[in-house]
Amino acid sequence: MTQRVELATVMDRLAIEELITDYAVSVDDGDWTAYRGLFSPDGRADYRLAGGIEGSAAEITEWLTRTMELFPMRQHLIVNRRLRFGRLDNDTGDTAEVQADYINPMRFAGDGVGTAADAPSNAPSGAPDFVCGGRYAFALVRTRSGWRLGGVTVHEKWRRTEGAAAATTR
Repeated sequence: MTQRVELATVMDRLAIEELITDYAVSVDDGDWTAYRGLFSPDGRADYRLAGGIEGSAAEITEWLTRTMELFPMRQHLIVNRRLRFGRLDNDTGDTAEVQADYINPMRFAGDGVGTAADAPSNAPSGAPDFVCGGRYAFALVRTRSGWRLGGVTVHEKWRRTEGAAAATTR
């Protein structure tokens, strides 16, 4: 690889890292306009293995808007990211895949928590009462606006609720 290609690859990696972080932050903050903006025009997401739905980014945004009202406090972390670029004749392509693990602590509404912003001061223990973990599969595509999500698939592996004797494995 030439230095120019290596630099472009580093810049792409940084842009993709930022996109994945923006995904987590938009969900945790309930910024559904920002969430929808992370997807390519034909982007889709599949949350069925986490108890949700599959659909276009617009359909998923609508579903998340309603569903996340149940959890005014959420803070999921996306870690162990494995990035693979698509290849065209040994050059970096315009597609990429990211596989990443997540852990997602949340607090149910009605537990003394009004909104995500005031959760720390209102939550007696501050501890989540619902935690789940699993793996994301992100399909990314380079667009004129930069890297965007072409697809997101959530593979929930486990979940635990407060007071549960053991975690549920999927």
